[in-house]
Amino acid sequence: MANVEPEELVGTFPSLMAEGALLSRRGQHSKALLCFTNALQLQKGDKHCLVARSKCYLKLGDTENSLKDAEASLQNDKTFSKSKKMKQKLPVNLARKDQKRLNKQEPIRNTKAERQLLGELYADKAYLEKLLKDEDLIRSNTKQGMTVEDLILGGIKYLDTRTEFWQQQKPIYARVRDRKLRQQRWIQDKKRKPSEVARHIVKSMEDIDMLLTSGCPEGSCKKAEHVLKTIKGRADVEVPNKNELIGNLYSCIGNAQIDMGQMGAALQSHKMDLEIAKENDLPDAISRALDNIGRVYARIGKFQEAIDTWEEKIPMAKTSLEKTWLFHEIGRCYLELNQATEGLEYGEKSLQSAEEEGDVEWQLNASVLVAQAQVKLEDYQSAVMNFEKALEKAKLVHNDAAQQAIIIALDDANKDFIEELKVEKERRDSFKDFGYVSEYFFEKIKSRHNMEQENDKQEEREQENERNEKEKENERNETEEEENERNEKEKERNEREEEEKERNEREKEKERNETEEEENERNETEEEENERNGQEKETDEKNGQECNEVERSGEERLESERNEREEGEEETVREEEEDIKEDLSEQQGDIS
Repeated sequence: MANVEPEELVGTFPSLMAEGALLSRRGQHSKALLCFTNALQLQKGDKHCLVARSKCYLKLGDTENSLKDAEASLQNDKTFSKSKKMKQKLPVNLARKDQKRLNKQEPIRNTKAERQLLGELYADKAYLEKLLKDEDLIRSNTKQGMTVEDLILGGIKYLDTRTEFWQQQKPIYARVRDRKLRQQRWIQDKKRKPSEVARHIVKSMEDIDMLLTSGCPEGSCKKAEHVLKTIKGRADVEVPNKNELIGNLYSCIGNAQIDMGQMGAALQSHKMDLEIAKENDLPDAISRALDNIGRVYARIGKFQEAIDTWEEKIPMAKTSLEKTWLFHEIGRCYLELNQATEGLEYGEKSLQSAEEEGDVEWQLNASVLVAQAQVKLEDYQSAVMNFEKALEKAKLVHNDAAQQAIIIALDDANKDFIEELKVEKERRDSFKDFGYVSEYFFEKIKSRHNMEQENDKQEEREQENERNEKEKENERNETEEEENERNEKEKERNEREEEEKERNEREKEKERNETEEEENERNETEEEENERNGQEKETDEKNGQECNEVERSGEERLESERNEREEGEEETVREEEEDIKEDLSEQQGDIS
């Protein structure tokens, strides 16, 4: 495992130590490792911090770096017992099988409770444990160079962490709420068998969460981007609550980008989540997005923007635990801006909410924040009291790293308080030595001195506010420019769409006109054809009539000629008959 590179330092040594110890107890060793690394940048060689980071390396399976930190913690104090204990856990020639044996040394498991907590994932864990017994398989490597054994152990470790996380009486509010929402919304009808798409989505979201928790943000980000692309290509009926799921995936991508140090990209991803949540009126998603946007701003040092974002989230906080965390982070940002009065106000709010919730760890964190604000306000007596309260809380939760950090801060606050008392005493003695300055006059001088200090502080606050206002104005201007640019692009896109629409209308109109012209031409051709056919018909009728008349006149003429012939023939016959009769008569006369 490669060494973790420290990010831009944000916070103080005690706060980073406390945060790292809290994350380590919750099983988030990668994030805890980052906190301890940043703390060592502020206070190099601190033996307690080195031991704490060594434990994180060991939990993550990096025995080499764990051994280095354990040895480094012994350089200035050879008798440091915690370092010796760590070295006993880490012999130089520690073999992989021994490491596997150490990883398997777990407390007795409550199988029934574990099954209830993991649900469907219990079968996955059993399957991974079964694979771990295959010696040939665990010695093989993946394409990315990881051994299958490391991959399986990482999965089992994630599921164990998940079980421990859900067993806590009051786990972090955000993840529990998001998980419940996903389970309720993705499969709306539990009696009906979920579709393949829904099962794929649920499994993919579990994989994304597992990859991020097990310290593989690159894989988590790629997986989330792939699922996002797939879901966008699906119809709404196939993916219930599609928009809500898309926003959730943008949130997962943003969290992975934070772990990868890509703060600009992470900010855009979480803003996309916020935009989708507001468009679809999803209060829980809006709260989640504001939470993450504030985190990004705080990580990149834009504390005023983080404050504005988190203050917008305050009305959405549902539990005392959520308010505790929120007030603490806002107070921490004010402290980073050297606005100690506001930091103190939010620190006290955080402490009050933590006491209402009964959460000792957050009482510890809030007490440290209040004490640090009081140190900045030079109220050393109150700061000492709150550091002592924080130390008691650290002892209650057995947080050794926090105890050491608070002891150092308490020692510094005591020194400042003692120095303040000495200066005050010397001032009083110097006035009394003159003999003519009354106690009343001394109090007036002290009051004037305090007033001048308060005025100086007020002037500093005003200057700081003015700087913040300028920064906010610049941010607003940048946002407006981006908005204007977006609007311009939207306008250009609309114009293009209008032009395309007009062009399509023109083409359709042209096609319509051409069709009408063709239809008209066809109709005209048909009319001409019909007219021509009519004329031809009339001509044929006339010709027929004429032919008929000619035929009739010819027939009549023939009939007349025939009649005349017949009459002539009859006349000739009669004449011949008469001639014959005459001849016969003559012959008869001659005979007689």
